[in-house]
Amino acid sequence: MTEHALASGSPANPDPATSHETIVVLDFGSQYSMLIARRIRELNTYCELLPWHTPRESLAGHDLKGIILSGGPNSVYDEGAPRAPEWVFEAGVPVLGICYGMQLLAHQLGGRVGPSLEREYGPARIELLAEIPLFAGLPRELDVWMSHGDRIEEVPPGFQVAARSANSPIAVMADPARGYYGLQFHPEVVHTPLGKEVLRNFLERVCGCSRSWTPGNFVEEAVAAIRSQVGDGRVICALSGGVDSAVTAALVHRAVGDRLTCIFVDNGLLRAGEAEEVVETFGRTMRMNLVHVDARDEFLAALAEVTNPETKRVRVGNTFIRVFEREARKIEGARFLAQGTLYPDVIESAGHGAGSATIKTHHNVGGLPPDMQLELVEPLRYLFKDEVRRIGETLGVPEEILWRHPFPGPGLAIRIMGEVTPEKLAILRLADKIVVDEVRAAGWYRKLWQAFAVLTNTRTVGVMGDYRTYGYAVAVRAVVADDAMTADWARLPYDLLGRIANRIVNEVPDVNRVVYDITSKPPGTIEWE
Repeated sequence: MTEHALASGSPANPDPATSHETIVVLDFGSQYSMLIARRIRELNTYCELLPWHTPRESLAGHDLKGIILSGGPNSVYDEGAPRAPEWVFEAGVPVLGICYGMQLLAHQLGGRVGPSLEREYGPARIELLAEIPLFAGLPRELDVWMSHGDRIEEVPPGFQVAARSANSPIAVMADPARGYYGLQFHPEVVHTPLGKEVLRNFLERVCGCSRSWTPGNFVEEAVAAIRSQVGDGRVICALSGGVDSAVTAALVHRAVGDRLTCIFVDNGLLRAGEAEEVVETFGRTMRMNLVHVDARDEFLAALAEVTNPETKRVRVGNTFIRVFEREARKIEGARFLAQGTLYPDVIESAGHGAGSATIKTHHNVGGLPPDMQLELVEPLRYLFKDEVRRIGETLGVPEEILWRHPFPGPGLAIRIMGEVTPEKLAILRLADKIVVDEVRAAGWYRKLWQAFAVLTNTRTVGVMGDYRTYGYAVAVRAVVADDAMTADWARLPYDLLGRIANRIVNEVPDVNRVVYDITSKPPGTIEWE
């Protein structure tokens, strides 16, 4: 999908770093770096994830309370391996090194790092050897998750050995006087059961954080920042019904009231009852100015005879641009575009924070024409998805919208294999509704990242009553994930799968077979197309 310039100007979005205590995570390439930042946020402390080479000047204005050096795939003694910048040790704040970050502390402060005789991956148990603030209130032995091929052979001057494991004589090192700590294990993963308590101790006992980062004070600050940016101007928002655009709309509406107009484009590719729910929730219940555009015929015409999934995406995106532009130009005096960009979008767009953040195109916008000059309002650009949901609860966004499973921008078009037709859409909507209804009834909906049906382009032979049938096969997909970068297939109970399959073949016309997708990501993707 071709991306055009979304907006002009420099958005004055609310920056929590200017008003809250901040922990900075310097990313050295670990797959867990974003998870570290999320864990710190979950402990009510503002945290930013930045690349390891970030200059000190980039943190001007931050109330910097501590620095975390993440893990990474390199060995610190390799030529060209990334190093912690010198300002880290000149900032006068505590530093926590995790895995590669610990080895950096040792290597750069005068210790010695070398390859382990035995690599340590997976569960391990450490024994605490010293009383240090990082482990206050914790038992003498901790189950942890290791992932390293190097180890500390000699701690730097001023450090003490604080814990050991079977394969790591120096599993934790500490210099409490300077607030420098190194962990060979990963406290941020769920496989380290007391890892969150370790991080809490770092924040409270080592960095002196008050842990005041809450949804309530974020809303107050964001509303003030939006009012300052927008002034007496008018704002438009592309409303999809998903959590990101919904919370964005609710936040901007609280700030500017009737000067916000939401444009909801019904592309005919939504789930059962979704269009009606968006209109009811935002137009009638939340009393927002809502333009409901029925463009179902336009989208179906654009998808006629299209079978290639990438072509579907392009056609849906381009049609949306055309419809959205047409409606947006009708709103007199609109100068701002509210968009639900989240922090992971910013990180990915900027290469883990390197350089200037590239604006990620909204999943439903797909890129607006370059001559449509609107200044961006992105009040959620510093938040993770779980934080967005908490903000939404504070704003009174209905639970059914806040916890709705993610949905692709091209909608059901990429959950239908082959050509998209009104008949296939009707089949898939009904099958998908059965999946969601049964998952909800069984208490599984909030446990899953996504659960949905896919209409394959395969027909199979079946027998119903005394008749031979030749109907579609429907695939059921259910996955668990933290952020969708990776996902595992959900181990749904057999009786639940049985009810889903039984209802689909009995209630959905032209379907006589149901299969369950047990592919993880990687190697597969969550969506089929």
